[in-house]
Amino acid sequence: MAFAASATATMAKLLSSPTTLCSTRLSPKTLSFKQPLFFSLRSKSLKTTTISATISVGEPLPESALSYFDSTGELQTTTVSSLTKGKKTIFFAVPGAFTPTCSQKHLPGFVEKADELKAKGVETIACISVNDAFVMKAWKEDLKIEDDKVLLLSDGNGDFTRAIGVELDLSDKPVGLGVRSRRYALLADDGVVKLLNLEEGGAFTNSSAEDMLKAL
Repeated sequence: MAFAASATATMAKLLSSPTTLCSTRLSPKTLSFKQPLFFSLRSKSLKTTTISATISVGEPLPESALSYFDSTGELQTTTVSSLTKGKKTIFFAVPGAFTPTCSQKHLPGFVEKADELKAKGVETIACISVNDAFVMKAWKEDLKIEDDKVLLLSDGNGDFTRAIGVELDLSDKPVGLGVRSRRYALLADDGVVKLLNLEEGGAFTNSSAEDMLKAL
């Protein structure tokens, strides 16, 4: 009982005192700062990155084998030389089949503009991805792409992608893509590169079908 009475008296004293925590005022001196505080979103040193590849305009494309399933469901193998010799060919690459930008914009754009591109003299339009041929076949069927529009080619082991120096290492990403191809659109005439629009990683800014039409 004595303890309870003492605690009650102490509480009453604190509540009535002008120096309690509830009534203590901080003086301007207490809140003053020698220098203003601010945050800056601008980097102190801005660095520019040059986008480059092993292949460049004016050089012949390296030979490489690519695979695909034909309209009868048979697995076929073709080569870069057979796709480009004596004709104009567009190769465009995507980081991965079924990925959003590739499925919603990049590939459908070339399918939509295929007739216009061929009217400009392009004989073959091919989409290349570091995916196996079975995945490319499923992607083609999912988007209902006709064989005479765009050919979907598998660079399953990434041989062609490495040969022209456009690897994109996504190993640190949680979706498990590993090493893929950077996005690009390439125009070759008789196997020689005439135009190469290479994107930064998987960006989609200058490798569309419309960009290729403007260049033809």
